[in-house]
Amino acid sequence: MTTAVRTPPHHNTLTCYTDYQCRRPECVDRYNARNRERLQAQKAGTWTGLIDAEPVRQHILQLGAIGISPSDIAATADTSIQSVLEFIRPVRGRGRRHRTSPAMAARILAVGPDNVVRAVVDATATQRRLQALAALGWPMKRTALHAGLSTTNITGILTRSRVTAATEQAIADAYDQMRRQRPENHRVSRGQAKKTRRRAAAARWPKPSYWDQHPDGLGDPHFQPLYKVTPGELVAEDARWLLNGGVSLEHVAERLDKTTDYITQVLRQYPGGTA
Repeated sequence: MTTAVRTPPHHNTLTCYTDYQCRRPECVDRYNARNRERLQAQKAGTWTGLIDAEPVRQHILQLGAIGISPSDIAATADTSIQSVLEFIRPVRGRGRRHRTSPAMAARILAVGPDNVVRAVVDATATQRRLQALAALGWPMKRTALHAGLSTTNITGILTRSRVTAATEQAIADAYDQMRRQRPENHRVSRGQAKKTRRRAAAARWPKPSYWDQHPDGLGDPHFQPLYKVTPGELVAEDARWLLNGGVSLEHVAERLDKTTDYITQVLRQYPGGTA
């Protein structure tokens, strides 16, 4: 069995040598130079195991300039957000970090635009998965439990614009499993399931089968799901938009190939349109 050779994200830190077995001459020289510094410091009795943190600080600032946040860096480097922030500003009354371990430096310096893991993402797909499961009768607190998330603020996700990448993945995994299960067979009472389905129907939350037909729309905040929208509602929506733009009722009817009486009727029947 062969082992795939990983390509290093860049060649300006020790990571390419230690983690990716890169043996470019300049990378070998950098590794050997760092080892010589360590041996000399150990011989002089000044070795603390820590190195200058300024290259790490500059790297974090450079990443920030291209839109990679400290949260993203922390997620990619598998460390805490506080550990990243300490390199660029005082945190909790302590001064900015001036020295760090070689391992920490290597992890942060390895983060780049090609391998960054976004810590926070758009919430649209997560919201629609929660709603789709609710349309099947799954209360959101039950979905949270299944996903290993706190039940306290799960419904708050519906009003947020962003969620953590970890939350998005947890809900996506739960969605793939729960959509094929009947809530009543998994500790959800008939009354709970019925109430949840009724609420979802009133809000016109599409079921998973709808998103199967519109997979590109699931995570697109600009995609408007026309779920169980009647032809009359669509006409009312278009008519209202034209009327608000100053078009007369007669010209609206002509454009939509309807009678003025029909336009008036659907506007009265659907005063809120499809929004």
